[in-house]
Amino acid sequence: MTGISRAHLQIALERLAAAGASAHDELNAQDGKLGDGDLGITVARGWREAADGATELPDDVGMAFLACSKAFQRVSSSSFGTLIATGLMSAAKACKGRSDIPFSESSALLEGAIEAMLKRGKGALGDKTVIDMLEEIRLATAGKADPQEILTATDAAATKALERFRDQPSKLGRARMFGEKSIGLDDPGMLALRRMIDGLTGKMES
Repeated sequence: MTGISRAHLQIALERLAAAGASAHDELNAQDGKLGDGDLGITVARGWREAADGATELPDDVGMAFLACSKAFQRVSSSSFGTLIATGLMSAAKACKGRSDIPFSESSALLEGAIEAMLKRGKGALGDKTVIDMLEEIRLATAGKADPQEILTATDAAATKALERFRDQPSKLGRARMFGEKSIGLDDPGMLALRRMIDGLTGKMES
């Protein structure tokens, strides 16, 4: 195999589930500053549900992404859960019928997911949401084909996005109601993605 396969997804899902469990309290606390305070529950339950079904994933990577999307939807009807499920659905459509997706398509898969998530969430880039971090990652991974290089670029881009938007006001969802008070606070969705990336890169194992 030279790209993303069922085996890669199985490994990633278990790491994401572990990261979600580890970040549960932190994400709830951060979300409590700008939202309902239940983001940690959404993330932990969503990835655990997907990981629990990992052994049953089909070889068709598109159908595997679809199964992950449905798993997230089963346990989370929150806006963040819906966005994650939407992004996974976009990847499912792009990968349908293939058992091996070249790593070089990673940025393109993110592009499709971002477009779908913006449409579903009725937001825009610059609103200070998880989608802004995904856009930074998309740009950073464009043209890259080596998986380790992609992970390294993803890690750096996530940090860059978190730092870039921290001192900006939130412009979408419940967080926008906090206006200027949201300046200086990390967007909970961005922080959630940051922790998911920590899980994928092994940073949460130490």
